[in-house]
Amino acid sequence: MEQWGKLSHLFVTVVLANFPTYLVTPAITDVTVGAVCGRKEECSLAIYLTGVQQAITGLGSVVMMPLIGNLSDAYGRKKLLTIPITLQIIPLAILAWNRTTSFFYAYYVFKILTDMVVEGGVLCLALSYLADNVGETKRIAAFAVLSGVMCGTNVCGTLAAGLLSISHIFQVAAIVSILAAIYMIFFLKDISRESEMLEPLMLNSGVESCQTDTLIHQIPSPRHVLLLLRSSNTFALAASVCFFNSLAEAGTRSFLTYYLKARFHFNKDQFAFLFLLTNLGATFTNVLLMPLFGHFIGEETLLTFGLFNGFLSMLLQSIAWSAWVPYAATSLAMFFTLSSSCIRSIISKQVGANEQGISQGCLLAITSLASVISPLIYSPLSAMFLSERAPFNFPGFCMLCIGFAYIIGLILSIMIKINSSISRDSDQQTPSS
Repeated sequence: MEQWGKLSHLFVTVVLANFPTYLVTPAITDVTVGAVCGRKEECSLAIYLTGVQQAITGLGSVVMMPLIGNLSDAYGRKKLLTIPITLQIIPLAILAWNRTTSFFYAYYVFKILTDMVVEGGVLCLALSYLADNVGETKRIAAFAVLSGVMCGTNVCGTLAAGLLSISHIFQVAAIVSILAAIYMIFFLKDISRESEMLEPLMLNSGVESCQTDTLIHQIPSPRHVLLLLRSSNTFALAASVCFFNSLAEAGTRSFLTYYLKARFHFNKDQFAFLFLLTNLGATFTNVLLMPLFGHFIGEETLLTFGLFNGFLSMLLQSIAWSAWVPYAATSLAMFFTLSSSCIRSIISKQVGANEQGISQGCLLAITSLASVISPLIYSPLSAMFLSERAPFNFPGFCMLCIGFAYIIGLILSIMIKINSSISRDSDQQTPSS
């Protein structure tokens, strides 16, 4: 209990940092469509703008996440956490001021630039912070609680979005983002990390390294990242599963709302209720089920189960014949959200304490890379099958293709066998003794 008390300020910081994002999510589709489509319910431009934003942000994050993680290994989690929490204030303040077309495009540009650091940056550093202070046996529970806290924050943000008007949503989001920065600066403490006798994977792999304080030398090269990914078969498989899971999640996050808006004319309140169902279930599974049963069942089994439920959910969405079907499909989200926590725990156990930042950064870089590729695949499919020029009448075809990504991840997850970093490093050190 004392250990969890020390981490309470981290959880509060995560809540305040993520609440603005979850608050504006149900409203951003209406704002985007209203700004670029006029009075129409849907238009291809809104879908393509979302895809371009996701692609550019993801491409920038591919570079920034390993860099942020590596810098946090050297300079501390709190110092690096200040950057994304502060940057997220800018785009929210723009839409809090006005939501006309010109203000929307100003928001759009700043959102792309800041999300290269913000989207994934807070999570990367929070996971690294937890890994610094929680042992391997309790890490799955800690990561699950963090995911549960984020899902619970999503529930609160979604409920608030249903109660507030669009203008008030962005004003409240801007204020809370400022409070997040203030709270983190004054209350979150960097807990000193005891240096382990394990050397970083990138040093063990034969890469020349020299201690330097210059920023340029802290940027992991593609070779460094590749060596880290190839450090163990488990790491490589988990990274591959992460890619396909993230590919599916990115597609769902970006295009499900447009699909439901075009197919069943869903609005902000209906989106808010869908997000509420998703995150209530995810909060339950991550906060209660994972800490209780995760250590006994094993991350590999839970990962496979979560990916299978992801496919079932997308299958139901794709063939939805009535407006109630998306709500039924959403109920499965309480299980497929387990996948991300399991992957993070598996990766964390493959590296030492002085590599938690770079490993989680690489994992989120893979997630960002999937976000780059996702709109290239799903934007044309979504725009085509939601238009009158569809080659055949199947509006949910894009959702079915998203489900196929879950299936590929499911096949790869079956082959994962976990070995901890301790046993791995002792095996590596035996020949040199």
